[in-house]
Amino acid sequence: MSTEAPAAPGTYDNRVAFAEELIALARVDERIVAVCNDSVGSSNLTAFRDEFPDRLINVGIAEQNMVGVGAGLANAGLIPFVCAASPFLTGRSLEQVKADVAYSQHNVILCGMSPGMAYGELGPTHHSVEDLSWLRALPGLDIAMPADRLQTRQAIRALVAEPRPTFLRIGRHKVPDVTGETTPWTRGVFPVLREGTDVTLIGTGTLVSRALAAADALALDGISARVLNASWIAPIDTAAIVAAARETSAIVVAEEANLAGGLGAAVASIVSQLEQGARPPVRLMGLTEFAPTGSTDFLLDYFGLTADEFARHAREALAHG
Repeated sequence: MSTEAPAAPGTYDNRVAFAEELIALARVDERIVAVCNDSVGSSNLTAFRDEFPDRLINVGIAEQNMVGVGAGLANAGLIPFVCAASPFLTGRSLEQVKADVAYSQHNVILCGMSPGMAYGELGPTHHSVEDLSWLRALPGLDIAMPADRLQTRQAIRALVAEPRPTFLRIGRHKVPDVTGETTPWTRGVFPVLREGTDVTLIGTGTLVSRALAAADALALDGISARVLNASWIAPIDTAAIVAAARETSAIVVAEEANLAGGLGAAVASIVSQLEQGARPPVRLMGLTEFAPTGSTDFLLDYFGLTADEFARHAREALAHG
């Protein structure tokens, strides 16, 4: 069990918003069902189970079967939210995600709970830092990462209104609210949380608030930082990335994920294809090795996924390219 330090005031677990919104929508839409792998508690589905006992299917510790059950329910016209700890939903069930969801285009919403290093001391077996790399390789699968409570609610509402084969990364590590009612949740769009002309900071999930904090620090040095909330990996916001490359002098990307094939790799690939003179330096922040033992906060610091490091990379990229 994790021994995380108490969360800072004004920070929230996105799983709570997920469960509350799912229950509210399920009350008026009987198509909504939940499927889990003996993870009712960790997926925050206890209240859903209590209110809708006939609409929660617990397959036990059988993740491959769980995804297949979700695909069957979707094929029958229901809207299944398939919930499990992200490392097991993706790593153990990758073949079923590929064949039963992405290839077959069944409208399953795969909810990767507690992604990144949210499980802290449970170690690399429970960390989900390879998920973006694995899933980006699958055509036809959306990948979305809400940054806070509001975006989590927006994502659930959008997927009920228009179900699609989707992987939704639902954070457990408590984060502050970074978006507002006017911040759009539009498929494939990176909301601009702060305008800037010198450098672009792109964060995703737990790291969006740290990008904003880094922008505040850079402003004290007279550096104008644009902050993009990478809510989507697939489809990715190519237009926002190209605009950042052409309108600012450097890009820094941070993700609580492996750098091989993740968000940063996608951004770097897009920038590398631009014309000469429109390719600013791109700095990537993320993981390149298995993590040591420690709390989530310790591990984020260990891998330099902090506001201070965000700002340092920005300064160095502007100074040295």
